[in-house]
Formats: sequence, structure tokens, C-alpha cells
Amino acid sequence: MPRLHVNIDHIATLRQARREAFPDPVAWGLRCLEAGAHGLTLHLRKDRRHIQDADVTRMLESTDALVNLECSLDSEMIGIALESGAGAFCLVPENRSEVTTEGGLDVIAEQARLLEAVPALTERGGLVSLFVDPDLAQLDGAREVGAPFVELHTGPYANATDREREAELERLLRATEHATSIGLRVNAGHGLDHGNVAPVAALPHMEELNIGFALVARAVTHGLEESITSMLSLMNEACPPQ
Repeated sequence: MPRLHVNIDHIATLRQARREAFPDPVAWGLRCLEAGAHGLTLHLRKDRRHIQDADVTRMLESTDALVNLECSLDSEMIGIALESGAGAFCLVPENRSEVTTEGGLDVIAEQARLLEAVPALTERGGLVSLFVDPDLAQLDGAREVGAPFVELHTGPYANATDREREAELERLLRATEHATSIGLRVNAGHGLDHGNVAPVAALPHMEELNIGFALVARAVTHGLEESITSMLSLMNEACPPQ
């Protein structure tokens, strides 16, 4: 079964809506781990719309679990990542006008910056992944810049109609198989929820799923622990024993 990493950005979004000190994303992150999550993900955006620099520092000081720091290729963000001490990094595209990340990183267009950022982050001891669309050329590009991991963008699958979803799942399967054939390790995330997670969790070689909004939204009505444990159960049931 893939590991479940919980993205806690949406707890910070609720806090920032009123510029309050609560709810505390760090405290919620620790509760997610207590409920069975394997790790946590935070996206420090350049505009600081949800996660703040202090959240990253406090989260890393509060747990020995793997914390995955998402950031753009902006020089300020890479500098913060290099000094953070995070155990994992995911490089993502970023557009100030977007509500959430809208697509995968264009690894081919960003090759020059990636050839600087990936080795630098790796030298700090972090696991580096690139958030990419399930496109074979982008996967080849990820390998060329030395990234050990890719995180496949599951948004098109999650947003697909019933008629389109099987084709999107097949696209993810082809991407996963191609990535592993060229030596990349595979994570996935974006738009996954309790209703669509099982087929993605069951994909061969899938190591980690990053899920945030759906878990936080379900926690509002069902409680945080139930939201996490039910997601873990769905992922486990989708994966036959090895």
C-alpha cells in the first residue's frame, strides 16, 4: 500500500481567513500522524497565502516523521528549502492567480533551473520529487535533471467524468510504468478523495499519495481521525497483499 502524506495547507487556509492563531496546522499535522498518516506535506507559496515560514520551522521541530516541503523554483523559495532541513522536497509550478496548483511542472522548459536546484537539494539530504503531468516526455525530462522521484498530477483523473476516468487512469498507469522503467520512483497527488483514491492506490509501484483538501473537508463532518483512518482503509483494501 502507498504511504499517505497529508497536506495540511488547508488548515492554514482556514486560519489565514481570519488572521487568527488557530486552527494551528502544526497541531493538526501531529494529530494526522497519530491517526495513522505516514507523513505530512506543506506548500510554502511565495505569496504566503496559507502556510507561513514559521509553520515550516515549527512542523520540522515537532516531529521526526517525514515532512515534504513543496515550493516553486523561485530563488527565494529554493533558498528557504535549502535551509529548512526538510526530509523531502517537491518542486511545483506556481501562478499567483491560481486557487490551487493547476498543472504539472514543465520540466523541459525549466531544465536549466532544475539542473541547479535538484542537486543542491539532494546535497542537503532531501528526497527530491517533481510534480509533473503523466506525460512521458516530462518523465524523461525529470530523469535528465537527476530527480529521483516524480509526483504524478492526478487532477485530470480526479476531475474526469465517468466516461473519461478510465482513460485518465490508463494514462497514469502508462506514466507509472514508464517512470519505473527509467529508474524514477513514483508518488501521486492532487484532487484525490475517498471516492476516487482506490484505483490510484492500486497502481503498481505507487509509493506515496499526497492528499489534503478531501481529508480536511471530511474532517469537518466526520472528525479528523475518521477521515484519516477511512482513507487508509480504502487504500489498503485497493492493494492486494504482496
